Amino acid sequence: MKKLKTSWNGIKGYVASALCFGAVIGLFLNGVLSMSDRMDREGEETLRSAIARASVQCYAIEGRYPPSVEYLEENYGIKIDRKRFNVFYEGFASNVMPEITVFSSAEE
Repeated sequence: MKKLKTSWNGIKGYVASALCFGAVIGLFLNGVLSMSDRMDREGEETLRSAIARASVQCYAIEGRYPPSVEYLEENYGIKIDRKRFNVFYEGFASNVMPEITVFSSAEE
């Protein structure tokens, strides 16, 4: 009887250790995913801001807003990682600031 009680205590110790280890791994993975999401959001905002600044610079130099994001890439040094971000650039007229929207791509 004493041997059975001792082995049961040992099993409880292993189970408790496994649960603690699982909890630590879960917390670590949650932190990594949270950090990744935050970095994606910051990347979106940084890219949107860079495109807006380049658009204003184009307007100041050329007297019109750029017709497309590709124009900014070719002439104003904007670099877009198309695997990470989708950029929507909608210009109403050449003298009206375009609407710029940046989303993280789903295919990573």
